[in-house]
Amino acid sequence: MTVGSFVFMLHSHLPYYRMAGMWPFGEENLYECMSETYVPLLNAISELYEEEGIKAKLTVGITPILAEQLNDEHLKEGFVKYLDSRIEAVSKDLDRYPDPKVEHSQHLKYLAKYYFDWFNHIKDSFVNKYNKDLIAAFKKYQDLGCIEITTSGATHGFSPLLATDSNLNAQFKVGSDTTKRLFGKKAKGAWLPECAYRQGYEFIGKDGQKKWRPAIEVTLQNNDIEYFFTESHVIEGGNSVGNRRVVGIYGNIEYIPLPQREATGYDTYSAYWLPDAQVAVMGRNDRAGFQVWSAADGYPGDGVYREFHKKDDKSGMNYWRITSPTTDLGDKMLYDPVLAMNQVNSNSDHYTTLLFHLLNDHKKATGKEGLLMVSFDTELYGHWWFEGVEFIKQVIRKLNNFVPEIERCTAGEYLEKHPPVDTIQIPESSWGQGGHFYVWLNHLTEWMWPIIHACEKRIIDIVSKYEKIPEDKLLHRALNQLARENLLLQSSDWPFLITTWQAKDYATDRFNEHVERFSLIADMIESGNINEEELKKIESIDNCFSVIDYRVYLPIEEGVIPQQEKKLKPLYT
Repeated sequence: MTVGSFVFMLHSHLPYYRMAGMWPFGEENLYECMSETYVPLLNAISELYEEEGIKAKLTVGITPILAEQLNDEHLKEGFVKYLDSRIEAVSKDLDRYPDPKVEHSQHLKYLAKYYFDWFNHIKDSFVNKYNKDLIAAFKKYQDLGCIEITTSGATHGFSPLLATDSNLNAQFKVGSDTTKRLFGKKAKGAWLPECAYRQGYEFIGKDGQKKWRPAIEVTLQNNDIEYFFTESHVIEGGNSVGNRRVVGIYGNIEYIPLPQREATGYDTYSAYWLPDAQVAVMGRNDRAGFQVWSAADGYPGDGVYREFHKKDDKSGMNYWRITSPTTDLGDKMLYDPVLAMNQVNSNSDHYTTLLFHLLNDHKKATGKEGLLMVSFDTELYGHWWFEGVEFIKQVIRKLNNFVPEIERCTAGEYLEKHPPVDTIQIPESSWGQGGHFYVWLNHLTEWMWPIIHACEKRIIDIVSKYEKIPEDKLLHRALNQLARENLLLQSSDWPFLITTWQAKDYATDRFNEHVERFSLIADMIESGNINEEELKKIESIDNCFSVIDYRVYLPIEEGVIPQQEKKLKPLYT
């Protein structure tokens, strides 16, 4: 007898870093996540399957722009060079320890050897086990039924704030096509960038007629996407994420909630249909999610785990543990991998027990088997929480071996076995600050959106003149590169990094660079004077989506005259 189903969703995303700086922002951020998260995660999936016969049943979202970078030869070679630099740095620590002038230097020698072995293992896995091809490795385990790959907007554009359905469609069309090209099959599910959703709404068209702009799920359905994920408060109502400090890919952010919404009467123990298209939505279980992602109350904040922020001033190695949340960086105790692994064992025991009780209590209360879906930034595991990938591995193993009452499945498998019964209307929402759009549209970022919207209109105007692919090969290349730059300038990462001050200047520069490249190419196309050398230079830097077809921006009807009066209005503005 089962008590319910467990869906473990990992959302993998990084902005486009290729040839856009190295450190503190740029390619090195990608290399850190490759070494600490993506390669270890593949190793865990591989070891569970090949050594223990356990299919991980993880739902792994890989955004198209991240997948393109993992598949890029320049970045593959850059990653090997990065690993070699880390091995060289820690080798020097092996030479300088033990040092009688340095306190606890014998333990530092032990930790240097630990990292020397760790980095060499990551390099061996990447080069020899995966042949420098992480995309092929993820595809392998997808095809074996160990994981399910989901897609997203091509460059993680913030969907609700795009002004035209043509541009919204292009994000998901290019994204879906890229996932299919790289992983060999069309993704059934998608991660809405930033979990950002909006309903359909009424507007007055250029012809003066009242029209209806379709909800986000209509665009998803048009691209054969069958489901997506959202936050718990979006389904349940009540408080949004609340005044909590949470661990995320860009660091700790304080979330300030909107005023409490009325409870909806729905819970996250089921998936639901959306009203405007045959697309399902799953909400994250708040209790099971909070237990992990809360920096204050979740597992990653335990004192024995590795401290992310303190690094050796010579080698850059993380030789210290968290110790306590209130301990100054200068007073941190040295890291002990054995103590940390013991704590992972304890935390994974606690988590599997928690999952069982949540599902069992729900079944006792309702008489129905429920869904327990949790979703996290993949980079939380390994990169931010160094021991996190081992936690995932142990949770999967323990659920498989000791808790058969819980059915482990991917999101697509769950929906196939348990299609939704009810339909729910969800409000404008995101998993950002306060559960709405503030992080991406505020006094620091409002200048960006008129520019984004102007580029949306300009690319539609240009492309509409070339419904047929031109025989002029140079013009064709320029049109395709214009499409790439438009996608890249729409990335939600740029306003996010500006708002959070994590990389304000870098994000501003990156946004402006893509706008400038877009404008330069658009000017060349409109003038009929394309500078091939200038175009080639831009193509060599922003080479993502190699098979893009600029005609994805051919104009589509923006809004339709509704057959009946629709009265649904956004709940958040």
